[in-house]
Amino acid sequence: MSGLANREISLVLGTAGHIDHGKTTLVKAITGVDCDRLSEEKKRGITIELGFAPLTMEDGRVVSIVDVPGHERFIRQMVAGASGIDAVMLVIAADEGVMPQTREHLEILKLLGVKDGIVAVTKSDIVDDEFLELVIEDVSDFLHGTFLEGKAIVPVSSYTGKNIPLLREELAKLVDRIRPRPRKGPYFLPIDRVFPVAGFGAVVTGTAYRGEISSGQEGTVLPAGKECRIRSVQVHGTGVQTAWAGQRVAVNVAGISSEDLSRGDVLCARGVYARTRCFECELHLVESAGEPVQHWQRVRLHIGTSDVVARISLLESPVLQPGETAAAQVVVEEDIVCLVEQRFVLRRYSPLETIAGGRVLFPYAVKPRGKSARQVCIKRIMALSSLSSQEERLLALIRSFARLELPDAARFLQETPAETLRFGERLQKNGDAVFLQGEKKLFLSRERFSKETLAVEEFLRSYHSSHQSRKGAPPDQIALQVLKDLDPRASKAFLEVLAENGTVVMDEGTVRMTDFTPRDDKAFEKKSQALLDFCRKRDFQPPLLSEAMDAAGLDEKAFSLLIKGMREAGLVSIVSDEFLFSSEIEEKLLKILLQEKDDITIAKVRDITGSSRKFILPLLEYLDARGYTRRAGDRRVLLASKLPPSITAPQP
Repeated sequence: MSGLANREISLVLGTAGHIDHGKTTLVKAITGVDCDRLSEEKKRGITIELGFAPLTMEDGRVVSIVDVPGHERFIRQMVAGASGIDAVMLVIAADEGVMPQTREHLEILKLLGVKDGIVAVTKSDIVDDEFLELVIEDVSDFLHGTFLEGKAIVPVSSYTGKNIPLLREELAKLVDRIRPRPRKGPYFLPIDRVFPVAGFGAVVTGTAYRGEISSGQEGTVLPAGKECRIRSVQVHGTGVQTAWAGQRVAVNVAGISSEDLSRGDVLCARGVYARTRCFECELHLVESAGEPVQHWQRVRLHIGTSDVVARISLLESPVLQPGETAAAQVVVEEDIVCLVEQRFVLRRYSPLETIAGGRVLFPYAVKPRGKSARQVCIKRIMALSSLSSQEERLLALIRSFARLELPDAARFLQETPAETLRFGERLQKNGDAVFLQGEKKLFLSRERFSKETLAVEEFLRSYHSSHQSRKGAPPDQIALQVLKDLDPRASKAFLEVLAENGTVVMDEGTVRMTDFTPRDDKAFEKKSQALLDFCRKRDFQPPLLSEAMDAAGLDEKAFSLLIKGMREAGLVSIVSDEFLFSSEIEEKLLKILLQEKDDITIAKVRDITGSSRKFILPLLEYLDARGYTRRAGDRRVLLASKLPPSITAPQP
């Protein structure tokens, strides 16, 4: 790299102002470059297309200047040029002062997020000093409350050279204040000019919005999706190996003809960006709009170098009042390409006037169906509106979608999968999200991960309850019954994360809760038989649970596990939350009652069993609950049809 390009910093200055206020002449005065390159422009004396020139500072630094047209009929070209600028030189003629296009250009600049600049009052040689002072005072009042309030106002003459050195000094100070654009990310170059060069093919120019573009790189022209190769790169007429964000760039592309290219297209890194017809944004309706905009109102969208018809989809209210900002979607009638955080301008469809603008927060939106889906969109817009880093943005997207596959995450971030994965790994390390390496690499939000974890825990506890002697559940069964949204590899990865967190244990092809101990069937049989023998001895005076625990010689936890297993095996029941009633004694009691049928009383059963009311009453109430008996006043009726076959079968 050599020449101007070697000293150029990543920054673009733009002109703005009313028609015939001397913008192009002033640019020539400070750079030596005539931006009126077209014969039509020379003939008419106005700038129609965008003009570009390098501005060399006293210290050798170089910045690009974009000269935009001032006529109201060429606002499209003005927006195309202003979309890529970092600061502005607002030009106001001393003999006319602030004019309609001055106001509209400043409004557009605010909507495009320009935050710094200076003011040049041109043609100061054709008015007297007193009048010039009045003009400067009027300009200062006009700038009150805007981003240009308090910034330098320099009266100049492009013809006499008056204050041109002072203007260059103020421009140098302006450049010092502005932070150059970062060079990170895949390159993104909105095209503002296309022309063929004999022997070389198609050449496109534009302001690089993002990344670095180098000779030999592969590329894609969107929205058409035509692939190409970067043959060579120039910055201000000087060949360079690499150009970067914030530079005015000319690119010779191979593999595509100039007939297939036009202003509004984007030359960008292959496999990163995608076309869209709907994006989410924060939409601001300017105070000067005069009247509100309605949901689904038709407008003209100016974004990058494209100008397309679109509709406003308001998500919070059917009407947006002047001066208000709201979450919205912009739905376009043809494919466009946009960048995350890219600024845009909306103009009325008819009459053409600037009414609104904002910044793209989510480029690949889908129109929501229903109130809940609309609330999700609003919540996502609110979350994305306050973020700056890609890592924070990825986290917000993961939380919004709950489950996000890596290719989609990369597309939404407009990053390579490798870079997106790097962000995701940091999120996982911090515990903000979970990354699963399955057949489809995907991110889960912490909320979604917690929900799935609870489902796995619930399944395992149920499984352990039903299969106490098994070491655990097969992972495939968990995948099929619980983690149904994950592919087999991803579900395995999910369980491995749970194991790493200490939630489950993976052992010998099974998964179990950490607090679960598989039952020893031999020991269980021995202990349960001993407890059944104890119940047999107590006969129709069933033991209290505390008595049974003492008889078993177990602590509370071990006894609970034993009783749980015995109940699941149908060996015992618990009566009135305090008595242990074995199935053997229950069957014995039912056979006694079968003899009495419909003349069952507490006293009669007490006498037959040799027990007492203390035990017989809860036992009979237990049989009522089982549906074996039914109360009829002071008596009970045995419902023989409800009894188990073992009770009603003829005895040998």
